[in-house]
Amino acid sequence: MHQLLKPTGFWGHGFGIIGSLLMLIGVSLYMIRKRVKRFSKVWVLKYWLELHIFLCTLGPILVLFHTTFKFGGIVSISFWSMVAVVTSGVIGRFIYVQIPRTIQGHTYSIDEIKAEYKEIIASLINKYPSLATQLQKFEHFSDSDAEQEKKTFYTIFFSVTENFRIRRVLSNLKGILGTTDIGAAESAQIIKKVRTALTLQKKTATLRIMQKLFNYWHVAHLPFALIMLVIMIIHVIVSISFGYTWIF
Repeated sequence: MHQLLKPTGFWGHGFGIIGSLLMLIGVSLYMIRKRVKRFSKVWVLKYWLELHIFLCTLGPILVLFHTTFKFGGIVSISFWSMVAVVTSGVIGRFIYVQIPRTIQGHTYSIDEIKAEYKEIIASLINKYPSLATQLQKFEHFSDSDAEQEKKTFYTIFFSVTENFRIRRVLSNLKGILGTTDIGAAESAQIIKKVRTALTLQKKTATLRIMQKLFNYWHVAHLPFALIMLVIMIIHVIVSISFGYTWIF
């Protein structure tokens, strides 16, 4: 099937065009939604981001098939820039989800997170007095050490290892709930609410440094995207000049 799948073949050429369009659409729509005030209330920003990630993941995959896994010359710069963009996008996504946000995509302040955390725990204590002793262990909101917050490596390490601590705490709580007369459905709700509260606490401990990392991340992500775009445009112009117009 080489004649169909090679870069100038019907399918191979199509993969390149469609993949490039998906990336351009994914980037353009998200940037317009984020930067143009007129569109600030069109759909939820979180969903625009998810669409951006989907299109800018599918697009590079199609472009990879377009290359038939062979890349050289000036186009290789565009390809490896694309790889850098996708890789930095994965890293950026990890950093992004560490920053607590509303469904509209607005960042929570530390005071708002603390208030929500305490409200969750207080509501559980009021509703389930028999669990008061266990739940009161979570009542105090523990702030992270100020000096440790300044250490980027520690913060990332803490963010990962804290997930294991939360799982251990929830496992213990699940065992305690098993000894009570609380039904399975209610127990699941309690576990869900405590998980939400502990996750908020974890994210607060890393909030400031993650916000800084996210700002630095934009500095790396954008230049690679621009390099990829410029060379991709040159590649398209050269291809058209040689008569490779696909179905057009």
